[in-house]
Amino acid sequence: MNKIMLIGNLTKDPESSSTQSGVMFTRFTVAVNRPFTNAAGERLADYFNVICWRQLAERCHKYLFKGNKVGIVGSVQRRQYEDRDGIKRTTFDVVADEVEFLTPKSSNTRDGYEPEPPRGGMTDMQPVDEADLPF
Repeated sequence: MNKIMLIGNLTKDPESSSTQSGVMFTRFTVAVNRPFTNAAGERLADYFNVICWRQLAERCHKYLFKGNKVGIVGSVQRRQYEDRDGIKRTTFDVVADEVEFLTPKSSNTRDGYEPEPPRGGMTDMQPVDEADLPF
């Protein structure tokens, strides 16, 4: 079984592109804090490269930006490539099946994004007298 679950923060804005056949993908890095501190009292983090495909890639590109907290469920894939100097490199990517946006929508401000005002009369709330409650 190859399954990974992470909760962390984006280290920079997501970067999107498309394959030659037109399939969109989005990449970003997530910093996940370790649950303990080191000998100097510092909390360390691990960094995971994440890739999303198709509609999930579109949503991540549109709504995520540096600092956002996300929950990710996916799998780990090993990728090998040759760098500019001809040296063979190996890296591990998290291929996201699910990305949960954990930062409140009102915190998003990239690209002129303005949060929508509350709906359903939430701004017109009236105090309720406890004697009017049926329980």
